[in-house]
Amino acid sequence: MNNELIEQKSWWKRNWKWLVPVSGIMIISLVIFFSTGMGGIATDLAQAYADTELYENALERAKSDERVTELLGEIEPIDKMAIMEGQVEFSNENKTVNSTIRIVGDKGKARMDISADRIKNKWNYTKIKVRIKNPPELKQTIEISTTE
Repeated sequence: MNNELIEQKSWWKRNWKWLVPVSGIMIISLVIFFSTGMGGIATDLAQAYADTELYENALERAKSDERVTELLGEIEPIDKMAIMEGQVEFSNENKTVNSTIRIVGDKGKARMDISADRIKNKWNYTKIKVRIKNPPELKQTIEISTTE
């Protein structure tokens, strides 16, 4: 039996064949992501995900509207995935937001459109609309009062 040591190749020599192309693809993907404005969209979604007060207060106003509760029934709390699935756009140094999220009741589903301005760390709603989409025979848009 031969007791010679088998010299193993370095990590780089063993893995360069897949590391170089994968690194190139990742760099190109990041450049495309940030050059197309997707970075801003991701930032807006992350901020909306962190600021649940915006959606919770709007949902409470929607729940207090008789027409909404009559058509949708008991509305479920907004889950984090609803925020991630929706659309959100911050402007005016993140003090103005336009957003759309899904809401679900025990009688149907809808989308809630929100426009709001942050004044003294409190959201002041300029528009809240609930667009009933299911069941289809009840399809309509309900404007929610934005005055407190």
